[in-house]
Amino acid sequence: MKIGVLALQGAVREHVRMLEQSGVEAVPVKRNHELEGLDGLVIPGGESTTISKLMHQYDLMEPVKEMGRKGRPLFGTCAGLILLAKRIEGMEGSHLGLMDITVRRNAFGRQRESFEARLDVKGVAEDYEAVFIRAPYISEAGPEVDVLSALEGRTVIVRQGPFLGASFHPELTEDHRLHSYFAEMVKESRTEKTNTV
Repeated sequence: MKIGVLALQGAVREHVRMLEQSGVEAVPVKRNHELEGLDGLVIPGGESTTISKLMHQYDLMEPVKEMGRKGRPLFGTCAGLILLAKRIEGMEGSHLGLMDITVRRNAFGRQRESFEARLDVKGVAEDYEAVFIRAPYISEAGPEVDVLSALEGRTVIVRQGPFLGASFHPELTEDHRLHSYFAEMVKESRTEKTNTV
C-alpha cells in the first residue's frame, strides 16, 4: 500500500513520517507521473491559492481530480481541506471541488492566534491533540458528509466516502491516529476494488 504526500508546500516530511508510523509506504509527490500506482494522497497545509497555482503549473490538478472521481482516498489538512471543498466563502468557484462542504478561510484567526485544542474524533480517538494555524473550518456540510469532530460548535473534521478533511495540522504532533484512520480508509478502498475486479 502506497500513499503520496503532495510536496508543493507545507510539512511534507512530517506527513510522510506519520504515515510511515501508521505502517504504510509514503512518498512525496511533485510531478503528475508520481501519482501513478498510488492508493491514496495527502494534501498538506500551506496557502491554498498558492498550492492550487502550483498544482496547475505542474499539471497535477486534473490528475488529482481524476483520482478523486475514481474513488481513490484523499486527505486534505488545513489548506488541503480548502482545496477539497466545493464551496469557499467569499470566493467564486473552487479548486478540486470534490467534497460537498463550504469552508471559511482563516476562520480561527491569523498566524499569531494559532493554538492547540483537544478533540473527540468519532471513530478515531478521544482526547486528540490538534494544532490550529490560520485554520479554516467547515461552515456547511452536505447530507452525505459525516461530521467527525467539532470545536466550540465549529466543524473541524469531516469525511465523505473516500475523502477526509481536517481544519488543523495533524502532522505537527506525535499522535498519528488520524493518519492511521486514513490508512485504514485506503486499505478498505483497495479491498473494495479487488472485490469488484
